Amino acid sequence: MGAIEDYAALVEAVEFQRERLQGPLRPDIWGGEIAKRFRADPKREMDDNFQVLASFVRPDDVFVDVGGGAGRLSLPMALRCRHAINVDPSSGMGQEFQESMAEAGIANASFVLSDWQDMDGAQGGTQGDVVHAANVTYYVRDIDRFAAKLEASASRRVIITLWSVPSPMLNAVLFKMVYGEEQAVVPGHAQLLPALWEMGILPDVRFLPQVTTFDGVPVPPNYPQSKDDAVEMASAGIWLATHHRDRGEAVVRENFQELFEECPEGFVPQWLPDAREVLITWEPGNPSQHGDNHG
Repeated sequence: MGAIEDYAALVEAVEFQRERLQGPLRPDIWGGEIAKRFRADPKREMDDNFQVLASFVRPDDVFVDVGGGAGRLSLPMALRCRHAINVDPSSGMGQEFQESMAEAGIANASFVLSDWQDMDGAQGGTQGDVVHAANVTYYVRDIDRFAAKLEASASRRVIITLWSVPSPMLNAVLFKMVYGEEQAVVPGHAQLLPALWEMGILPDVRFLPQVTTFDGVPVPPNYPQSKDDAVEMASAGIWLATHHRDRGEAVVRENFQELFEECPEGFVPQWLPDAREVLITWEPGNPSQHGDNHG
């Protein structure tokens, strides 16, 4: 099989395992409390990684954020460009986006409720100067069609950001504790890059700073301050099915000493792997970034 087929096989294996162990997905899996966790103040002081992303965006640009969720990136970007468009299939994320936008007094942003893959390429609102997708490619089976659509919708630049350890695998240790088997491998940059190369796309790749900093000064993370908060933190996210939450919390409490180290800063999680944000970017139609196979 080629790289694109290999990528699809990994996504299918992840979906098969999830349905086998957890059952069908509930409607709008990213809505509700999960959507609230993805919301952030658009006027907050942004970290270094955001500044790198923002350096590609000009004041007169239209910035399209594919799978932009509650607007953690697109709303701050709206303060730096002409217009920001968030395309996301979750109505719960859309609600958080709209509320955050209103509270911040942002008028030059919009939300399009749609799966990127399902949108008609000629539909209004999908075109932009810079088209960006953060932490979306992990879930995309038809990665070639997805990437081609990003490129067709961008007049100047395509940007994909993801983590060196795919976000859905950050809790792989907990997954194995709860479900009794290794989590299926979620495709990351190591699988995405060969798929892009197979398409004839030769992007620039950059590993961004690992630590969060403000104005160059490292900022310590906020650790849980109580055991209950630590258990809640470990049980949060989509790795654990909602109907398995009690089971998950029980497993975390049983293994608490192994999973957390108590320090003056709080309870520090020990299972989380080190990861860095990966920025993958190219200019649409640039011959220097496309090989002979790209059509």
